[in-house]
Amino acid sequence: MTPSPTDPVPPIAWWRVPQMWLVVGGPAVVVVAALVTAVIAVKYQDPVLDKAKYEHDLKAAQALEGKAREAALFNLMPASQARNHATTQVAPVEK
Repeated sequence: MTPSPTDPVPPIAWWRVPQMWLVVGGPAVVVVAALVTAVIAVKYQDPVLDKAKYEHDLKAAQALEGKAREAALFNLMPASQARNHATTQVAPVEK
């Protein structure tokens, strides 16, 4: 018995293999997302705060009295401190 000759299967081009797109597609999406994040970070960066203006506003707030003073000082609190006391009505008094 002799083996029957079979037609050789032509090789498939690499871009036609679906698994290849899974392997290459994941990292490609991550690279694109990183570039988009970098563009957003550079385009919408936060301004640097002016220390002289902050000190001027702080002195003006300390010159006020009553609830106006509390509200002005509360608005000048650092973000982490204000976030931690967002649900309280009165800002903590510094001693």
